[in-house]
Amino acid sequence: MIKKIKISSDLENLRIVEKEIDEITASAKNPLTCYGEVMVAVLEAVNNAIAHGNKSLPDKFVDISLKFTKNKFTVVIKDEGPGFSPEKVPDPTLPENIERLNGRGVFLMKRLADEIKFNKKGNSVTLVFNNRCS
Repeated sequence: MIKKIKISSDLENLRIVEKEIDEITASAKNPLTCYGEVMVAVLEAVNNAIAHGNKSLPDKFVDISLKFTKNKFTVVIKDEGPGFSPEKVPDPTLPENIERLNGRGVFLMKRLADEIKFNKKGNSVTLVFNNRCS
């Protein structure tokens, strides 16, 4: 099952994404066992696309593709921004970054998804979740 969503860069639209994830996972024959991880990682990625990639400009959009198969849930999030270098994001677990109020999104996505890939430009991320959780 595949769903494609296009939302404007408004944080209120995170609700649309959440609803679509709920619908696609509820309609599947094989239930998603990693629902919490998926929801947190995907909403963090979309939030980053809106706030950082598109600078919350309402005339810019975020494209989201959800693909749910028997053994895998793949989500691609792409914004219209200039991109970034994920390897340059500071490690939020280092002592000098512990008290920062932001900068944990990529860290969370890497910890929650089974695979994470950024495109070369840095304005698209693919999150892959194998249907497992313990």
